[in-house]
Amino acid sequence: MRTLFAALVAGIVALAPLAAEAHGPTRQKVEISTEINAPADKVWAVVSNFQDLSWVPGVAKVEGSGSEVGSERVITLENGETLKEKVDKLDAAKMMIMYRAEGDNVKFLPVTNYSSRLTVKANGSKSTVTWWGAFYRGYPNNDPPAELNDEAAVKAVTGLYNAGLEGLKKKLESGS
Repeated sequence: MRTLFAALVAGIVALAPLAAEAHGPTRQKVEISTEINAPADKVWAVVSNFQDLSWVPGVAKVEGSGSEVGSERVITLENGETLKEKVDKLDAAKMMIMYRAEGDNVKFLPVTNYSSRLTVKANGSKSTVTWWGAFYRGYPNNDPPAELNDEAAVKAVTGLYNAGLEGLKKKLESGS
């Protein structure tokens, strides 16, 4: 029995380096926050409208209906690429909306299995908005091309969140 156990342990130890090399992509996360000079209820009214992305640069149109759990939208970028998203959670009391992509389009955003959360927190007469996302790179196997690797995925989502939050800030602080 002891030699069988020793042989089993030796086999597992011998295969461990191969298992480490065989793993696929790891889940990436991005979280960006910004302060907006507007009351939280005003900011939440914009953020919680799932069908309005007028504050996100590059969005040509949004088609869908509703802003409650289960609502869907199809986002079309100025370049014609589309992505379908669905609301998973909405908590008005906590000013939090969670949504996810229904399918992937790596030409839209070089990621897969994308989910996101937006929260608004009161900060006196101002608000803090946090946009968080979790996703895998656009290429699910080992040795991804540069445009679909972890770095490209994180860079694209970071760029989207920074541009979107800047657009939201501009929209709310300019009063338009």
